[in-house]
Amino acid sequence: MHVKVIQRILGLLLMAFSLSMLPPIGVSWWYQDGAAFAFIVGFLIVAGTGLLMWFPARREFRDMRTRDGFVVVASFWLVLGLAGAVPLLLSENPEISFTDAAFEAVSGLTTTGSTILVGLDHLPESILYYRQQLQWLGGMGIIVLAIAVLPMLGVGGMQLFRAEISGPMKEARLTPRIAETAKGLWYIYLGLTAACALAYWLAGMTPFDAIGHAYSTVAIGGFSTYDASIGHFNSHAIELIAVAFMLLAGVNFALHFLAVRRRIVGHYFQDPEFRTYLVIQALVVSLVVGYLLLAQVYESGLDALIKGSFQAVSIATTTGFTSAEYVAWPGFLPVLLIFSSFVGACAASTGGGIKVIRIRLLVNQGAREITRLIHPNAEIPAKLGRRILPQRVLDSVWAFFSVYVALFVVMMLILMATGLDQVTAFSAVAAALNNLGPGLGDVAANFTILDDLSKWVLIVAMLMGRLEIFTVLVLLTPAFWQR
Repeated sequence: MHVKVIQRILGLLLMAFSLSMLPPIGVSWWYQDGAAFAFIVGFLIVAGTGLLMWFPARREFRDMRTRDGFVVVASFWLVLGLAGAVPLLLSENPEISFTDAAFEAVSGLTTTGSTILVGLDHLPESILYYRQQLQWLGGMGIIVLAIAVLPMLGVGGMQLFRAEISGPMKEARLTPRIAETAKGLWYIYLGLTAACALAYWLAGMTPFDAIGHAYSTVAIGGFSTYDASIGHFNSHAIELIAVAFMLLAGVNFALHFLAVRRRIVGHYFQDPEFRTYLVIQALVVSLVVGYLLLAQVYESGLDALIKGSFQAVSIATTTGFTSAEYVAWPGFLPVLLIFSSFVGACAASTGGGIKVIRIRLLVNQGAREITRLIHPNAEIPAKLGRRILPQRVLDSVWAFFSVYVALFVVMMLILMATGLDQVTAFSAVAAALNNLGPGLGDVAANFTILDDLSKWVLIVAMLMGRLEIFTVLVLLTPAFWQR
């Protein structure tokens, strides 16, 4: 393992991340909210730390290996969460502890959207902007951005990309050069963000709110500048815009990349994961809206249609925006919505969850095993659409699911041991591990009620969810550290 190379790259990435604290300084001066000092000091601390890491190893230019990439990604997200917490910790409003600052920063960067803050309507604009910006940076993955803009990563960029990208199949390249791929993905990400912000502004948001909510919508994050989230605006137009962009952001960005480069759209419906994604979203929306209409929760059928569709898409894509008190909806609806987040969005999207492609492969494998019981001597290949998959892909899916369930159970038991009830503990872990945001029970509105132990458990869950578990767990295995 090339320790010096890893140290150099982490230092560079920290210095690059420190630049994210400059825009909030401008926002603070524009609104005269008095929070600029926290960001100035935060910038100096993070940039200085990065410089101290980089300078001793500045001449190390050896290529990275696969294990180096895993170390960089896992280490950087942990360090990034701590670095992102610095301005929040230094701020006088809100005045929060280190644990709370780390929770908020990690929740933002992992696009989880769970929050320990209350009274968002009265916080400084620069703090609100910074939270939204954290989600936007974490959405496409700051490592992918680094690959695009830092040529000093060289051929090792592929190792970082493989560790960062979501989904079970990480080998496919959209272009011959990985840096070109990363740039293309970020151009699409920027384009979607700009289009979303423009649409929000035309629908009635202020420029500040439009930009902030575009950040968290396209990142599938769920942070808002108001306690009432999207419900604050009480606008059907804004909710429908959010639905459209949440659905787009939940699609595999490789499909968007091909659509832009080749100027075609037919390939979307040729992709098995995309078709499954649409079916799942349509099913969840239909169940939610249908039950709301039957239970007559809203006097207007239009309200039931829009509120139900918005909340179903928001939770099922793991965005986490709210426009209604869905936790008070009747029957099975709140639990259905939480369970829909386990499926989540597509691989290589900004969404969380287990991912649609894995769920489809698990269902296909289940059907395959049933057929084998009927025809024990039959050779039944595993397929995704017309593509025959190697056994290694199926093994990785089953391994991911098994470890996911085991981690979920352990974390839920730890939270229950701290005194939380089953519903709160279950939904809190689901919200963190699926990078969802809101939960049920005592964490339906925010996570302030939790003690420090529970918050650190959920911080670990958020990081594992964002890095898809194995990127973190591989570092804990003895084999990883053997020569």
